[in-house]
Amino acid sequence: MSPVSTESAEPASATRVLRQFRIVFNSVKSHFRQVEREAGVGGAQLWALSVIARRPGIGVTELARELDIHQSTASNLIKSLSERGLAGASREGLDRRSVSLRVLAAGEDVLRSAPMPFAGVLPDALSSLDPATLARLEHDLAKLIVLLEADEAGARVPLSL
Repeated sequence: MSPVSTESAEPASATRVLRQFRIVFNSVKSHFRQVEREAGVGGAQLWALSVIARRPGIGVTELARELDIHQSTASNLIKSLSERGLAGASREGLDRRSVSLRVLAAGEDVLRSAPMPFAGVLPDALSSLDPATLARLEHDLAKLIVLLEADEAGARVPLSL
């Protein structure tokens, strides 16, 4: 019996899973490139803009909560969107400390030209999984995160800015 060539042999489980991660990451990167090309903004900026459009008058704290990012990251996104003339912030309320966010005309143009889903392909796909699958995935990824000794602070940093 002749030895089996390594090229034709079935790859090990770890290699197959690595390939799956590559497919997921490359799909996400491809969507972000498409967003940048078609809308001219980054993925996180597009998601923030879409939330502001859906909830006119939203504040920075609520925006951060909805995007599941740190408040300082949300503030930086707003600053970038404001500098580009895509969103505006105005002080409202009696104490004038709270900020109310609105999409400007140029931001509406960006949303019209942007590919869907606004939140990105990964959040969209995850939200369509059934609860049992999500629970298994969460449990198994938690094990991987421990093995990687990954900094969990990265959990609140968008994949694309």
